[in-house]
Amino acid sequence: MKKFVSKMLAALATIALTATVSIANAQHSDKEAKEDIQRHRAMAAAHEAAARCLESGKKEDICMKDLQASCKGLAVGKYCGMKHAH
Repeated sequence: MKKFVSKMLAALATIALTATVSIANAQHSDKEAKEDIQRHRAMAAAHEAAARCLESGKKEDICMKDLQASCKGLAVGKYCGMKHAH
């Protein structure tokens, strides 16, 4: 059973790596590149607003809710595409 699980994990890792490389090598059209640029700027603006919120003395949970609202449909995950260590 352990061999099967080990082989299955190796196969899944290989598939994931292949998919990652394929996606990384994909070329975007000019329209897609412009859309990516807009998304990055919008994410940056949302993070800047979150920083200003924290600087103002508001609680972190309030600022995180604002960040999540700003990034809804824009980025992956609840941290608007970024997560850092504390």
